[in-house]
Amino acid sequence: MLPYLVVFGVSAGVTFLATPPVRRLAVRLGWVDRPSDRKVHPRPTPTAGGLAMFLGTAAALGVAGALPALEPLRRASSELEATALAALVVVLVGLVDDVRGLSAAGKLAGQVLAAGLLVLAGVQLLYFYFPGQGVLSLSPDLAVPLTVLWVTAMVNAVNLIDGLDGLAAGMVAIGAVSFFTYLVFGPTAGAEPSSAAVLSAIAAGAALGFLPWNTHPARIFMGDTGSGLLGVLMAAATIAGVGRNPFGPSGGDVAAIAIPVALPLLVLAIPFLDVLLAVVRRMRRGIGIHHADKDHIHHRLMDIGHSHRQAVLLMYLWSALISGCALAVAFIDGRVLVLAIVATAALLAAVLPRLLRDRAPRGSDLPVPRSGERASVDRQAPQAEGAEPVPRSGAARGGTAAG
Repeated sequence: MLPYLVVFGVSAGVTFLATPPVRRLAVRLGWVDRPSDRKVHPRPTPTAGGLAMFLGTAAALGVAGALPALEPLRRASSELEATALAALVVVLVGLVDDVRGLSAAGKLAGQVLAAGLLVLAGVQLLYFYFPGQGVLSLSPDLAVPLTVLWVTAMVNAVNLIDGLDGLAAGMVAIGAVSFFTYLVFGPTAGAEPSSAAVLSAIAAGAALGFLPWNTHPARIFMGDTGSGLLGVLMAAATIAGVGRNPFGPSGGDVAAIAIPVALPLLVLAIPFLDVLLAVVRRMRRGIGIHHADKDHIHHRLMDIGHSHRQAVLLMYLWSALISGCALAVAFIDGRVLVLAIVATAALLAAVLPRLLRDRAPRGSDLPVPRSGERASVDRQAPQAEGAEPVPRSGAARGGTAAG
């Protein structure tokens, strides 16, 4: 357990310390996300904060490679090295998109390249468990496209939920901690160190280290640089953790729906649900699935009267409830108790949004500006550093992602 905590601490600490310098660099170079009709942030804000997260990830991977306790892991596989290379690819692609903008095809090509590097290094789905059918060994014809699909889906899921301050970082942290808990303490946990647990700890650390700078009102956005990085880390962790497991589920017949295949889907249910709804919504409207809009789940929460912070906290709550239910299914061998836990969580998820809703009319979370008041990037980012001031408006905050 101690090596995982060390890796987590390095990832979180380096990310936290590196974010202010990255922010200053972004302001100086003009890497600023400006308000538009499809975004809800009311003033220009530095972006590409994922660079700080990448520094934290690289430092944590370096420490993991030096820890004697993780020596068996380094000898057994190259999963950590492959993930580092794939992460570098998505970070570079994301940085170009944050700074200059990329087409949807260009971003997808970068994601496929990162997934291909993972596949070439052996990080791919090898087994898949179907309840009632047992464990199926996947041929290369199925393993490769399924792995690429999983990686691209994970990257885009994180990208699409990056629509409110702190939302993506917080939800990835919840998912990573939940998956880590399953890997280390679950029924399939082994005595040997796990690369999936290392990657989950790194993802959680990078997300939590960045979160203090990204909570509302955000000082910096992670951009596609950060969402792509977190997506690749979680994709590699889930593939290494469950896609290479040749053993079937254990712990009872109820747990069979969650161990080992469905658990990452349940832990990351909210991002994937948002992706599915976005695709269906855009297809019904006859527009491209990459077309951005303001109809995501977090936007709907604000539309019905929740403040910015309330919407983010509710999304955290939903993610935590679903993750908790997934872990309950995995750990508890008792159908009645598990069903009671799931039913209670579903009731809380349905009732709390209405109880917590602020019914007062609101145009944004910001106070009404005084006459002549203008906003710059923030009080610590003067206009001379490249952030053009814009008037405060009643627009709601809209996120950094193209979703």
